[in-house]
Amino acid sequence: MQAATSAQQQIETDLTALSATEQASLVRQGKISSLELVEAHIARIEAVNPVLNAVVVKRYEEARAEAREADRRRLQGEALGPLHGVPVSVKECLDLAGTPSTFGLPSRASMRAEQDDAYVARLRAAGAIVLGKTNVAQLLMFVESDNPLYGRSNNPWDLQRTPGGSSGGEAAIIAAGGAALGLGTDIGGSVRAPAAFCGIASMKPTAGRLPDAGRHSMPFGQRAIVSQVGVLARHVADVALGLEVANGGREPAAEPPMPLHDWTAVDVSRLRVACYLDDGLFPVAPAVRRAVQEAATILSDAGARVTPWQPPAVPHAYQLSLGLFSADCGAGFRETLGGNKRDPRIAMLVALAARSRFTLGALGGLLRLFGQHGLAGGLQAFGHGDTAHYWKLVEAQIDYQERFRAALDQDEGGPFDLILCPAMSLPAWKHGAARDLTLGGAYSILYNLLGYPAGVVPVTRVRANEESDRPASADLVQRAARKTEEGSAGLPVGVQVVARPWREHVALAAMQEIERVARQQPDFPFTPRVPC
Repeated sequence: MQAATSAQQQIETDLTALSATEQASLVRQGKISSLELVEAHIARIEAVNPVLNAVVVKRYEEARAEAREADRRRLQGEALGPLHGVPVSVKECLDLAGTPSTFGLPSRASMRAEQDDAYVARLRAAGAIVLGKTNVAQLLMFVESDNPLYGRSNNPWDLQRTPGGSSGGEAAIIAAGGAALGLGTDIGGSVRAPAAFCGIASMKPTAGRLPDAGRHSMPFGQRAIVSQVGVLARHVADVALGLEVANGGREPAAEPPMPLHDWTAVDVSRLRVACYLDDGLFPVAPAVRRAVQEAATILSDAGARVTPWQPPAVPHAYQLSLGLFSADCGAGFRETLGGNKRDPRIAMLVALAARSRFTLGALGGLLRLFGQHGLAGGLQAFGHGDTAHYWKLVEAQIDYQERFRAALDQDEGGPFDLILCPAMSLPAWKHGAARDLTLGGAYSILYNLLGYPAGVVPVTRVRANEESDRPASADLVQRAARKTEEGSAGLPVGVQVVARPWREHVALAAMQEIERVARQQPDFPFTPRVPC
């Protein structure tokens, strides 16, 4: 009996290790059934979810019924979509008919969506079968997936660390083999930070391609930096397929049409790549530096011209982002939260946003007096709360976008097609570190401010001899960073690949080349061994 059980577990593991494109191909050929795939992924979720707490809304019976119908359609010779019979998951904030979309707000737990979000509907129309919805940060506003309703999600590589946020539950279950691919959202790194922390791939598209309303997160009227729906998967080719499906096809019929070019037709050898290791705001961990350097070598070996480069005025861009997000002094957050229990990190953010310029200036001066420059720097953008200042911030954002574009066009080695840089400054953070490490996410938020498409691809894992070279410091931010680096050996590390607007296909081609070579290396982060 034990041998039979072990054999069954091996079959399930083999199925869940397949890429989404492989799964879809096998279903189309009749070599496996959709029901087999669904059952294997349900078994995997049930095995790992007790320790990950990644899937917070399950729809197993509905998924089984949909799988049977998918198998019937194949047997009847009906037209099949590109994801026919493939088990997927979606971020909890995206509407799925009959399930709640709470954003981590207990008051919304009893509400049920009447119809699917547009991008979820496209995924299902392509044949995908949604197994469940995954955990988020409250209001989707910090780099952990933890909230008073569903609790805390854990990283499959180290349960004492976060899978990231706000799409952390999504990344965790995909990394652990519970879903082939999934949808998340990204307004400040929310599909890229979790991908980097969990050792998978993801893509945030150009601002405006897949806009996400997110009406229970950042106030919808804040249109300077807009949330986008993004795709997460273990393989770059699956990210590309998911993006095409969510886009409505390469040449979508929807208005306005947002065509996607063929990423497989891009000649990587002809690309010009700008590469940087440090944004001038927050130093990265040694393994992150190495990952970017290795990715640069891979692209250079493929014939691309890779040039060291420095993005202009990143500290200024970071302050612009914070200013735009907090322009209403947190009024929108307070209204959305209402009487709900608040996650401590959200409570701190809302409290700071409501303080006057005078109070924040005094607090910043006090922090600097005690050597807390990292925390003090995060206060500069808060406390304005007037429309005139918001207009000035938007104008400054436009000016910065022009300055950045000019640098890509005119700096030595350009004009550049791509940017290669860290995805996050550190490997997966320890639980609770988001309180002090907001600066550590600046590498991703920059490209939300700019609106550029940006993807993450895994490259390596932290080696035992390279956990940290960060000097001891009294600064709480730097101390939190050093603490995060300690004990990080074995954790996955990804890099960020950024393209110019509407050129997702160029980034995907480079990501595919990086993945192809990196997968041959012994340090590549394959599926983690989650303690069940």
